[in-house]
Amino acid sequence: MTGAASPAILLLLVATAATTAAAAVRGAVPYDMEDADLDTAQLLRKYGYPVEEHFVTTGDGYILRMFRVPSSPKASGGSGFPILVMHGLLSSSADWVVMGPGEAFAYVLADAGYDVWLGNARGNTYSRNHTSFDPNSSEFWQFSWHEIGYYDLPAMIDHVLAQTGQSDIFYAGHSQGTTSFYVMASMRPEYNDKIRVMFSLAPVAYMNNLDSPLLQVVAQFVDQISFLTQLIGLNEFLPNSEFIQMVGDIMCNDDAFTQDICSNIMFLIGGYNPDEMNTTMLPVLLAHTPAGASSKQLVHYGQEIKSGHFRQYDYGMMGNIQRYGSIAPPDYDLSKVTAKVALHYSNNDWCADVQDVDRLYKQLPNCIGRFLVTQDTFNHLDFMWAIHARDLVYNKVVSLMSRYV
Repeated sequence: MTGAASPAILLLLVATAATTAAAAVRGAVPYDMEDADLDTAQLLRKYGYPVEEHFVTTGDGYILRMFRVPSSPKASGGSGFPILVMHGLLSSSADWVVMGPGEAFAYVLADAGYDVWLGNARGNTYSRNHTSFDPNSSEFWQFSWHEIGYYDLPAMIDHVLAQTGQSDIFYAGHSQGTTSFYVMASMRPEYNDKIRVMFSLAPVAYMNNLDSPLLQVVAQFVDQISFLTQLIGLNEFLPNSEFIQMVGDIMCNDDAFTQDICSNIMFLIGGYNPDEMNTTMLPVLLAHTPAGASSKQLVHYGQEIKSGHFRQYDYGMMGNIQRYGSIAPPDYDLSKVTAKVALHYSNNDWCADVQDVDRLYKQLPNCIGRFLVTQDTFNHLDFMWAIHARDLVYNKVVSLMSRYV
């Protein structure tokens, strides 16, 4: 990244660096700095799980890296049916394994006997390659979560189907992993038949009632941020780096008096829930997250908050006329999302408000249910890192899956 950013961008940069470091584990899991230096595959192997690495090329030339956990040393039976799991904004496949066996979602699924595939969207730590674009070029970063839904998910789904010989798969996504799914299912409706059930964790489509004050700032200044990022070439938003990891080691460890700052800034984005966060894991999480994203992904979310619509990227009046043939960008037609969808949401999610989830539910033609997390304080990031995520969310997902195998 080059140039200087506006106060809104700088605020979000600092906040997200600390926020995405917040983690939770069951009990007092010891802080192991070795885990900070291991990638997704190395973490899985460290704990005795088999793992395969796969590379998939999208229709527009992005090369994505996937990880497969085909079995578990703890599984006794199980269907071996495939499930694709997708991360949220600024995250990666590491978020589904970093909390360790018995706790992280990938391990829970594998232990239940499923064939687990962990996706990585274009531009994150594991998917920074292209058949023709240099990852350091502006051309590489001209995408939002629209392209992730339109190109990345179909490419990964087709690869899983080809590798497993199945005609359909399970899908689970968190936050942006849900947004991109709704893009795919509405824009490329033929993929609905390739999904047995989609599990939507903290679903994000409509954002009218979003409570996060930091994201509200982004929405308020989204036009200026969009202009500024184009003007100064701020193509990548918040890549992971040795500097961010160093900040986590120094400011967020158990002995640092600034550790509470890391926790409290997190709550400004996702919702306040200190009981579900083990701050001991902050340095490890900060070594893996943020994993990078394009600035257009953040801007696109800002547009959603400001407009109240779930629609394609807004290029301005002239740009929209040129691209879409209309002054405003077209809405995504959720009536075309015919795949079975299970909505998992919470009362204290400042990014996926209950009213917005209800609005989404009313427009999905084949929703098999809304499943409210029973803990009232459960927040947006708790779906990945909460102390009781397994009990409150993952076990419910596995139970639902067993009905459709």
